[in-house]
Amino acid sequence: MTRGRGAERPQTLAEKILSRRAGRPVYAGETVTAAVDLVIAHDGNRPQALDVFRELGAERVFDPGRVKFVIDHAPATHNRAAAEVHREMRAFAAAQGIELFEAGEGICHQVLPERGHVVPGDVVLGTDSHTTTHGAFQAFGTGVGTTDLAVAMMSGRTWFRVPETIRVELYGRLGPGAFAKDAALWLLGHLGANGATYRAIEFGGPGVAGLGVGERMTFANLAMEMGAKVALFPCDEVLRDWLRPRAGERGEALAPDPGAPYVAEVALDLGEIEPMLAAPHQPDNVHPVAAFAGAPIDEAIVGTCVNGRLEDLEVVARVLAGRRVAPGVRLIVTPASREVYLRAARAGILAALAEAGATVGIPGCTGCTGASGCGVPGDGERVVSAGNRNFRGRLGNPKAEIFLASPATVAASAVTGRITDPRAFLGRKEGVA
Repeated sequence: MTRGRGAERPQTLAEKILSRRAGRPVYAGETVTAAVDLVIAHDGNRPQALDVFRELGAERVFDPGRVKFVIDHAPATHNRAAAEVHREMRAFAAAQGIELFEAGEGICHQVLPERGHVVPGDVVLGTDSHTTTHGAFQAFGTGVGTTDLAVAMMSGRTWFRVPETIRVELYGRLGPGAFAKDAALWLLGHLGANGATYRAIEFGGPGVAGLGVGERMTFANLAMEMGAKVALFPCDEVLRDWLRPRAGERGEALAPDPGAPYVAEVALDLGEIEPMLAAPHQPDNVHPVAAFAGAPIDEAIVGTCVNGRLEDLEVVARVLAGRRVAPGVRLIVTPASREVYLRAARAGILAALAEAGATVGIPGCTGCTGASGCGVPGDGERVVSAGNRNFRGRLGNPKAEIFLASPATVAASAVTGRITDPRAFLGRKEGVA
């Protein structure tokens, strides 16, 4: 329902953030213009936002400190076309005074929060659909096309239709062998691929406190596969503790008003979640792992912007401890950023993965799409991936099958050579990734 300036009512979290940046109270259904705090462009789009920027006749970005370029989609620079895009990005960034994160620094959704560029209350635009990931930091993060991003680069503003909100109330704690990826897949299966189209998903409830920042990023990332415009978590002490050494006390912590209107409410008991997977060829084709247990696999991938964090690599190393990747199976594990890579190296995790037969990828979107130049499967091969999409041809070959699962399930499947419930490998230790 559209509300005028004088018709104030309790607001959702999404409405509150946009109100701050629009300069007045705004409500679901209104079309508003709002200031943006961060604009992100990567190397995975055609045309590039910088090309559209020039076509529009613009000369300077609105604020070089609020525009970031990230080379993450083709970190191996595996062909001439990728090299030319990277060359153009470097030249434009240098001319404009924009900070550019080079190939190998990692994925935009991981690197920018790590460097303190995303804080609560921000409005973040990116040329990547999974910009919803930044909602884990209570930022209104959303993906836009290159034209909208180019205009934001020029003006520092963009337009929104203020989204309605779905409230997801989390209870309990994840049990042994169950992870945030499993719970997020359950929610995706429950809502469906279109269940949150152009809506905000607002996470809350007592279960949030038991989730680390990386786990919240997993939920917010997969919200895109539900069609969500944005996915927002509370700003609590867990988040503040993570942000403090990176961004200090910056940010505007907000909370929804009591009585805020929601178009739907979902209760999710984390304690009831079991290992889940998404079967080909849709992310919302969700089932318990047990439904496909025993199906042989050819390739296993852990990484991407949904599950390439340190805790994800740790759980893979736990599953592989004292074991090796099954003959005939390729396991690719990619840290989401250079920071994650270095921390994993110092902890001995990368060495353990290599000794078990895994290949460690370049930090970035390695193994997420065929365009990354890594992990393209052969005809008829089956892949189990910790990524976020399993559309036909996602990894560069439409004749292959892709299953989505948690890093633990991927690792267990790599060891056995078949889709495998990870709980037998993890004992009673509680999942963290």
